Amino acid sequence: MSNISYYTAEGLKKLKAELNQLKDVERPKSSQAIAEARDKGDLSENAEYDAAKEAQGLLELKISKLEEIVSNARLIDESQLDTSKVLVLSTVKLKNQANGMELKYTLVAESEANLKSGKISVSSPIGKGLLGKKVGDVAEITIPNGTINFEIMEITRS
Repeated sequence: MSNISYYTAEGLKKLKAELNQLKDVERPKSSQAIAEARDKGDLSENAEYDAAKEAQGLLELKISKLEEIVSNARLIDESQLDTSKVLVLSTVKLKNQANGMELKYTLVAESEANLKSGKISVSSPIGKGLLGKKVGDVAEITIPNGTINFEIMEITRS
């Protein structure tokens, strides 16, 4: 059974670029390393050849997994998203009710999450707790060290 993942145009572009890098640059380098090691003599005692073959196997496995991810990737149509509640690609302004601190997060697919740039995964505890909420709602989010209450202040599209 395939795992369908949803991506923004930017995220899907990065994924395809990585796959192309592996196929067009890394694969030929791997083949060249095997050829050079093979030229060094007896293959039964050639550790360099064994290492090159193992590296090639790992590379092919990575390429295979990325190809599967790309084939199961779906592009999110941002024009069809509802702006009245928190969904994927929503930028949410939150207020921590315990300390009054305001935060701003954009909910993205797991593969595009980057906390430094304010992008959190929809499958993270905070992301799951925010999904479906509307402005004015309070999201009670259970995290490893307790529970946090966030008030949804604003919902916009990224």
